[in-house]
Formats: sequence, C-alpha cells, structure tokens
Amino acid sequence: MPQTPPFSAMFDSSGYNRNLYQSAEDSCGGLYYHDNNLLSGSLEALIQHLVPNVDYYPDRTYIFTFLLSSRLFMHPHELMAKVCHLCMEHQRLNDPNCDKNQIKKIAPKILQLLTEWTETFPYDFRDERMMRNLKDLAHRIASGEETYRKNVQQVIQCLIRKLAALSQYEEVLAKISSTTTDRLTVLKTKPQSIQRDIITVCSDPYTLAQQLTHIELERLNYIGPEEFVQAFVQKDPLDNDKSCYSERKKTRNLEAYVEWFNRLSYLVATEICMPVKKKHRARMIEYFIDVARECFNIGNFNSLMAIISGMNMSPVSRLKKTWAKVKTAKFDILEHQMDPSSNFYNYRTALRGAAQRSLTAHSSREKIVIPFFSLLIKDIYFLNEGCANRLPNGHVNFEKFWELAKQVSEFMTWKQVECPFERDRKILQYLLTVPVFSEDSLYLASYESEGPENHIEKDRWKSLRSSLLGRV
Repeated sequence: MPQTPPFSAMFDSSGYNRNLYQSAEDSCGGLYYHDNNLLSGSLEALIQHLVPNVDYYPDRTYIFTFLLSSRLFMHPHELMAKVCHLCMEHQRLNDPNCDKNQIKKIAPKILQLLTEWTETFPYDFRDERMMRNLKDLAHRIASGEETYRKNVQQVIQCLIRKLAALSQYEEVLAKISSTTTDRLTVLKTKPQSIQRDIITVCSDPYTLAQQLTHIELERLNYIGPEEFVQAFVQKDPLDNDKSCYSERKKTRNLEAYVEWFNRLSYLVATEICMPVKKKHRARMIEYFIDVARECFNIGNFNSLMAIISGMNMSPVSRLKKTWAKVKTAKFDILEHQMDPSSNFYNYRTALRGAAQRSLTAHSSREKIVIPFFSLLIKDIYFLNEGCANRLPNGHVNFEKFWELAKQVSEFMTWKQVECPFERDRKILQYLLTVPVFSEDSLYLASYESEGPENHIEKDRWKSLRSSLLGRV
C-alpha cells in the first residue's frame, strides 16, 4: 500500500522543490516554465498535469498545491469528475477489451493519487458526488486484481474513519456551545463562595499550560488545509456564473478554532475579575503570567496570545490597584515577545526558533509548534489578496499557489504532532465548559471590584447595574 511521505519533506526553503520539472515536461502544451519551475498554465493543462499515465506520475508537491488551489476555480467534485474522465479516457479503463497489463502498470499510480487526495483532503469526500466518483474509479482499477481490491478497500475504510471522527468532533463542539451560559447568570443563582475558580481546579500553572496544549492540538488537527483557501474564495473572473463556494461549506473547524481563542481570552479575564478581594485578583494575574510563560516554553503561541489578550482587555487592565500588587517583570517580557510592532517581528523570530527545534526534535515535546492562529490566517489572506489568481492571458498564476501551499504545508506538519502530555479530564472539562462573563458582565465585575474613575465609567456602571442586575 503506497504511503505518502511527511509534509516537512515537501517544500524546500525557496518555496517548492527546485528539481521538480525536468526537460520532459518543459514543452508541455498550456504550461509555462522558467528554470524548470512551473509558473503558470491554463486550468485544463494543469488538470492534465495532475493525471498519471504509464510513464508519468505528478510530484507530490504539485498534487498538494493543485488540489489546494484548484478550488478557487472549480468545485472539488468537478475536478474529481474530470480526473476520472481523463483516467478512463487515457487508459481506456471503460473498455472491456483493454489490455490487462496496461491496467497493471497504471492502477498503482491512479491508486496513489486517490490515496494522496483522500489522506490530505478527506473533507472533500463529505460530498456524495466525490464519494461516488472515488468508488467508481477505484472499482474500475480494482476489477480482476485481488491486491488492488484490498488496497482500494483500505483507502476507502481509512477515509470513512476520518469522516466519522470529524462528525464526532463536530457533535462534541455543538454540545459544548449549546450549554454555554453567561457566568453572571450562574452567579445570580449560586453564591460566589461555593463557586470554583481555575486555581482550585488546577493549582499548577505548568499543568494548565499542558492541558491548554491538548485542546490546541486537538482543534488544530481537525482543520483541513482547504479551509484556509475556502475562507478567502471570491468569484473567479472567468466564471460568469457563480463563486466556487456558493454551495454550503463542508466544515467550520477554522472558525471553531478562532472561537476557542476568544473563549480562552474571556475565561482569563473572567477569572481575574471575579474575585472580590484585591489580593486574590493579583494572585490570579500572577498565576496566568506563569501559565503564559510555560505556553511560550512549550511552543504553544496561540494560548500564550489568548492569555495576553485576556489580560489586556479593558475590564482587566483598568484594575490599577490590583496590578500594583503584581510583580509584572515576567509579564513585560511576554508582552515584548508578542509585541505587534514591525509586523510581530519578535514573535516571528520565536516561531522560527520553535519550528527549527521541531525539525531536529528528539522528543514529542520538542516537536510542538502551535502558531498564533489569527496572524497565520492574516498572512495567508494578504498573500491571497496581494497576487492575482489569474495572469492577464487567463493562465492560472501558479507561482502564487506554490507560496500559498508552502505556508499551508508548514501548518500541516505542525498539526500532526501528538500531544505528549497526560490528559486531565477534570481540567479539560473546566477549560471547555465553565461559563465565562460576557463583555458587559466583565465591565460590571470590574467596576464592582474597583469603582469607576470618571463620569463616563460611572454612567456605564449605573446602566450595567440596572440592565444586568436590575438594580439602580
């Protein structure tokens, strides 16, 4: 059974494999090369270039890049239908009299292409039309050959397992979001003295950082590479009819991950604003500084940034008397690391260091790289906005898509890391389900802890007491 190599091996430092395209393909109709690098081509020629034949199999970097970017021009099910048609046509697979030796030569290559597609873009196959085409083509290459039949079954079973796991994950997310309530509602019904806070659930900041890393890696793992592209799909200028993704999106794992970042920020702010006593609030701030520092050491930059964002929210940052009791030297260092100036230069340097450590890692722990996700999306967005998908001659701008694929493939390597830390269900349950304050409730808790400092704050406090507590 052909196995696909790891993502880290796919792209070299220049963005893609320099030796991909040698003389045999240089004069290929509809494709334009420079120094053996594919720069552009007509959509039709690029599709042809994806389809293997007896003497040719596309390079893995090309397969990933084209499957990733082609959805900007056509639906995956349309591409799949074309690929199936070309395979049948080229190899006369639909001809009952076709040469069995010919099938033996081409079948492993077609099977390898289907394996790569189903392994890397499994969510495409949530579409019934994709599944139908996959089974039809697989059946044709497997007919009469026991080995291929077994391999085909293996590919399809593996795909079905992945799709089942995704459905299960989505059910869990839906269950979590359906039970979320505002912490204030809980406080009204339950005296604060018997409420737990995060330190009673997990007193050790190192353990909390490890449990946050569990959540991050699980959520990262479910994001499909195509979700980055689908987030930015616009109308293709050569397609007068519709945008490629006018149909319902197949997944929303990317959005769910961004929602997790926001939840963590609000959880941090809630835990800090909730204690009545100043010294307890100060202790909570110091606790989260230690958690954030350990996230940095682990390579979990997303949780780190969410914690810093929570501590910088206005209801928290205005608590001047509380902050006066905090030793902030460690927090200043972390803020410096995540400083947005010069396009997050310090963070990008730290991320490169973590990525380098991951490449030479001897343990799972050293492999962890969890990027600050909103910035990764922003980088991909600007890459997409900064270059046209098509050149003036109508060709697909493949140079742009090599760069896009390089960024996404790096993410693909990071998301496949197994979390080395032991799971603690009690802590994970708290992090994922404990109610957090809304923005208004945070301000109210903040004003109740340290009174308003000016007329604007005083008016806001009165209005919040009236609307949220029914008091004047």
